[in-house]
Amino acid sequence: MKIITVCGSLKFKEEIMNIAFQLSIKGNIVLTPLFPYREEDMKLTKEQINMLGKIHKEKIKLSDAIVIVNIDNYIGESTNSEIEYAKLLNKEIIYYKDLIK
Repeated sequence: MKIITVCGSLKFKEEIMNIAFQLSIKGNIVLTPLFPYREEDMKLTKEQINMLGKIHKEKIKLSDAIVIVNIDNYIGESTNSEIEYAKLLNKEIIYYKDLIK
């Protein structure tokens, strides 16, 4: 059993949740990004966005590994910074495209 944080663009919400489910039923503890629940929740201040980014990096710190959801090889700026952070912490980095082979 590993603690795994899933990282990726929020435009891949469905894929992120599916991956989290698949990893969970294999016996892993899975941490995911926070998704806006309602339309009005999508209007966040810059401070709120920064806070959520810090929280996600704390999830990475707690994890043994991260899984990068890189649909069509897309990795955005935030996800790239999460990869760099995980590297600094010597975390295992797993790419979604490698999981589906």
